[in-house]
Amino acid sequence: MSSFRRLSVLAITAAAATVITATGPAQADSQALRGRGAVDVRLIGINDLHGNLEPPTGSSGRVVLADGTTVDAGGAAYNATHIKNLRNEVKNSVVVGQGDLIGASPLTSALFHDEPTIEVLNNVGMETTAAGNHEFDEGYQELLRMQRGGCHPKDGCQFRDSYPGAKFPILGANVTKTKTGLPALPPFWVEIRDGMPIGFIGMPLKDVPILVDPNGIKEIQFGDEVKAANKYANFLDAIGVKAIVLLVHQGDQVTSPGGGPNACNVAAQNPGSYIATNVSPKIDAVFSGHSHQHYNCVVKDPAGNPRPFIEGLAFGRELSVVDLKIDRRTRDVIRSETKADNKIVTRTVAPDPDVQAVIDLAKQKSAPLANKPVGVISTNIPRQAVPSGESPLGNLIADSQLAATKDGTNGAVLALMNPGGVRADLTYASSPAGEGDGVVTYGEAFTVQPFGNTLATVTLTGAQLKNVLEQQFTAARTFVLQPSAGLKYTWSLSAPFGSKVSGITLNGVPLDPAASYRVTINSFLQGGGDGFSEFTKGTNVVGGGIDLDAFTAYLDANKGVGAPATDRITQVS
Repeated sequence: MSSFRRLSVLAITAAAATVITATGPAQADSQALRGRGAVDVRLIGINDLHGNLEPPTGSSGRVVLADGTTVDAGGAAYNATHIKNLRNEVKNSVVVGQGDLIGASPLTSALFHDEPTIEVLNNVGMETTAAGNHEFDEGYQELLRMQRGGCHPKDGCQFRDSYPGAKFPILGANVTKTKTGLPALPPFWVEIRDGMPIGFIGMPLKDVPILVDPNGIKEIQFGDEVKAANKYANFLDAIGVKAIVLLVHQGDQVTSPGGGPNACNVAAQNPGSYIATNVSPKIDAVFSGHSHQHYNCVVKDPAGNPRPFIEGLAFGRELSVVDLKIDRRTRDVIRSETKADNKIVTRTVAPDPDVQAVIDLAKQKSAPLANKPVGVISTNIPRQAVPSGESPLGNLIADSQLAATKDGTNGAVLALMNPGGVRADLTYASSPAGEGDGVVTYGEAFTVQPFGNTLATVTLTGAQLKNVLEQQFTAARTFVLQPSAGLKYTWSLSAPFGSKVSGITLNGVPLDPAASYRVTINSFLQGGGDGFSEFTKGTNVVGGGIDLDAFTAYLDANKGVGAPATDRITQVS
């Protein structure tokens, strides 16, 4: 077991200070022998892997280049080869993560509580990562188990006979214990390369409580990202760590499609850009995640100095590479010499055999369940939203949830699905398992809906339902719920917030503000997830089973189903 697992956060802090102090004389000797010069350090970042051990399929497995062409990308064994090649180019390399490396994973990882993914990350030599929101999907205590090791408290060890845990620290500089205010996760980590200390501050976004089941994180709280980053940047600087990097699981949406992996088409006041431009000038580079976008920007810190702000595409399709030069005398980064690049994880290299062996074992053990046919589709059913915000696959899932809860005590008349819960396309072409074109396997359905949320049917008035639909549009984001068939409305780009939605009808009848409607949602939305607080006002709650079960039952009952039309929501200027 690595030393950091045996130390408290305070002991880690003291150990870091001791390491930095102890390198002082050695550093002076090194300078006398080699002159002042600079040390080349390469940082290799990966974000939002989500346990995608096998190459992702559909649009989730492609990178769109600046000229509009695409490249097949991703797959953990290819990722490992690219990381090794990048390491070989620069001796002093550090592999880091920006969160969501686990959680919302395909069945080959999720069936074993993402233990195979942690084993792969150990194998490629990851040194540290920020926690993302999905690291908390199964709660804080499960995240601690992923770090420390030990068998799952309910399911035991199903992948290997034992689970040793992550060999790298999972950081949460803004995560504290609710009762004491003490750190709930290590706030930072220090790596030494050629005598130069490099500090890594890592954290999830502050909005984790609205993105995961609140029951699993009751004992912890999440603070402001900028304040936490500045606090620990000051501390690292005080103990002699001058080269400092921020790993933050918060990023930006791009302002326009295209541009390729290294374009910088983000808005200045997006959440990630705000953090990147406002955290301490002592921070030399900002690696981001969460938004599943790719961009490579140079922003100015509060002192007016440039620093990289970068994110690579999700599911292991890109690696964000930042090359630093660290001055031997000041031990700080020479900003003018920094270079950043998003590298595509192509599948033209040989897969790493050690990582492939882990993947093959996970596939073998999960195959009986993963390869079970659950339905048949007649065409690709994508999750990509049209301009109105709805998507064919989102509509299909909403239809399945309505079908599962319309009868009996549930009595649902409509269903609404959060788009963030739709994780992958349903593709018509057969997978490598050979089930045949159009056949949907349990593993493919699981990849689409991996969270295992329960369904609930609640009573909302027409006025409350209108409020729900208005909550889709805020100054911070547009987040359109996927509607079941029969619900139609129009929303306006130019109308003020709170008055964007009009013309709501259900099965052709205008919505009555005073009437009651039975609405099916998942447990995440019922708890106010994604900022939909109006759902928490629902009454007469009746449970409706697991969302994935509803989806597979619908596919089985509607063999040959195609992509539903995206005509339920109309967008106007």
